[in-house]
Amino acid sequence: MEELNGTIDPSCLQEPPLAADVINQLDVFGIILYSVLTVMSVVSLVLYLEECVYVYRKVPSPKKTTIIWVNGAAPVIASMSCLGMWIPRATMFTDMTSNSYFAIVVYKFLILILQELGGDEAVLKNSGNKTLNISTGPCCCCCPCLPRVRVTRRIIFLLKLGSLQYALLKPILSIFSIILWANGNFDLSDLEITGAAIWINPFIGVLTIISLWPVAIMFMNMCTSLRSQRIIPKYAMYQLVLVLSQLQSAIISILSLDGTIACSPPFSSIARGSMLSQQLMIVEMFIVTLVTRLLYRRTYEPIDLNPCDADNGQITKMIPISVSTEENTA
Repeated sequence: MEELNGTIDPSCLQEPPLAADVINQLDVFGIILYSVLTVMSVVSLVLYLEECVYVYRKVPSPKKTTIIWVNGAAPVIASMSCLGMWIPRATMFTDMTSNSYFAIVVYKFLILILQELGGDEAVLKNSGNKTLNISTGPCCCCCPCLPRVRVTRRIIFLLKLGSLQYALLKPILSIFSIILWANGNFDLSDLEITGAAIWINPFIGVLTIISLWPVAIMFMNMCTSLRSQRIIPKYAMYQLVLVLSQLQSAIISILSLDGTIACSPPFSSIARGSMLSQQLMIVEMFIVTLVTRLLYRRTYEPIDLNPCDADNGQITKMIPISVSTEENTA
């Protein structure tokens, strides 16, 4: 635009538009698009609430609480994305809410794996002298020389702590970022060394990588044992939400910052990139919600820990116990 007439549309340099401005500029296609995306986010939330009722009634404690937390990732992100789509100036708040919730989900997924194994005490009781392979992503996938570690109470505590730090620090840093933003000191487009964003965001990235490592360790060592509990597709959905909510959003943000995503009044480049990210997220999280519903809304069979079935350093072999299937008719 600058090359065509030597000027830049003033709206391309302004803050994101108000919700009323977004509604007023919608054409027929825009109205249909926004309506369909809103319905998707509402359906995701309704399906999640219905699933919460089912899990609360059919799954014993404390696993049901963990499942409810883990299942909420996609519906919460979809709901926050819908709010950010309709109210562009609230995008920072909705994104930080989604990311803070997912930080808790990372820790809860680790707890879910342990609960599927019967809990900490059951893992310690049946581990014997078995060891864990810690040469996994995202930290040490290229370090096969790392020694295996014995399964002890201390190791389990450190794994939990590695994921818990992100669940605690991410919301704190989000609140701190919002405070700085309100004071005019936090701007995602400010990449100067004196800007707050250039320091806070990489630090959050490091915390994210550290928190994902314990989950990857537990999954890589237990995926065979927990195959009957559908842990592999569950982990795949968890990873998919991670990639879509973190990596995809970061890529779109970078493209909007360098102007690859063009300004489209009343949206600036950054606001338009954020809008596109929100719309994509709603569709993607809607699909993830449907898939996770199939994985988690089911009868959970108890498992027996058989310490005699150790295979190549695996802690244990999980053997489902036949139980009554009367819950399947509920």
